Amino acid sequence: MIHFFLLFSLTFSGVESLGINYGQVGDNLPPPDKVLELLTSLKISKVRIYDTNPQILATFANSKTELIVTIENEMLSQLMDPQQALEWVATHIKPYFPASRITGIAVGNEIFTGNDTVLMSNLVPAMINIHSALAQLGLGSYIHVSTPTSLAVLENSFPPSAGSFKTQFSTYISQFLQFLSSTKAPFWINAYPYFAYKDNPNKISLDYALLNPMSYMVDPSTKLNYDNMLYAQVDAVIFAMARLGFDGIEVRVSETGWPSKGDYDEIGATAENAAIYNRNLLRRQLANEGTPLRPNMRLEVYLFALFNEDMKPGPTSERNYGLYQPDGTMAYNVGLSALLSSSSSTSSSASISLSSSATKTISMEYKSLAYWMFAYLVISLEIILTRRPLHLED
Repeated sequence: MIHFFLLFSLTFSGVESLGINYGQVGDNLPPPDKVLELLTSLKISKVRIYDTNPQILATFANSKTELIVTIENEMLSQLMDPQQALEWVATHIKPYFPASRITGIAVGNEIFTGNDTVLMSNLVPAMINIHSALAQLGLGSYIHVSTPTSLAVLENSFPPSAGSFKTQFSTYISQFLQFLSSTKAPFWINAYPYFAYKDNPNKISLDYALLNPMSYMVDPSTKLNYDNMLYAQVDAVIFAMARLGFDGIEVRVSETGWPSKGDYDEIGATAENAAIYNRNLLRRQLANEGTPLRPNMRLEVYLFALFNEDMKPGPTSERNYGLYQPDGTMAYNVGLSALLSSSSSTSSSASISLSSSATKTISMEYKSLAYWMFAYLVISLEIILTRRPLHLED
């Protein structure tokens, strides 16, 4: 177990565009200082939290961890008042920055999921006020403002070139996109191929959903080839934005993951599938892949989630997305030992420039042709050799 843990951390050290979601809906989670130790050991330097927990912000001060913080949905009505927004930033952000490397504020979460039109209409004014408050306090150029959006906002997502937003959201979405365009902030999307597979396992290939490399779907309009569902989902969002006249907004994945356990009707929620999905996600992140539509723009992804959270409501799967159990043991073996062994020989000499921007220059010293040919050979061998069922660790 210790050997695997050390190898697992070596892989994360080579991934600049991968972050992780640190949820806290549990009564048995480790304290923030232990969480920071775990993240540091894993070389994970990007974390998203679902509030502005002062204990977490204080604990993460003077670390190398970049933080995305969240304003809860119920706060949006108060932030319609510019003075309230200024006070919020002065209280929740200013005292911790720059010691705590806050790089983004998520104003709400999945606002466009559901029928609360008041909440939707409050979103952009609240974002404008938060952005203005950051500017007034001298933080505007350091912290972007956006909101994570569910794929349920799309009317069409297949093929990707048919991507479009639901008409009932068009007014709110257009205002939101105008804000993102004017402030150069990213569009955050919560993208889960698992949900699509669970709802339609007879028509959707499990390999396609699990990001297994394969030749699967050619978009009839663009002729672009999609070998996995996650990239198709991201490109569908890009096409949907283009239909509303917005072409240059970066899309980042604020959440994606696969549950290791589920109820009897949650098809595909197994430890084996979770391990395969996350292993493939890491492999693609190591290669700094972009989507077929934007192949030269590295896709920034935040994995969901760091821990299993025992107090989350809903089906069993909701409490089993974590890489780790609350006691710090891994929920399942991701099966990356071969990949990690191959990457460890180059990680010490790699020159890596950490950055929250998916468009900044990456040092390419460690990406020699010979290395990547070897790495992919090892990955392929591991996929073949690990097709046996995986078991939860004690």
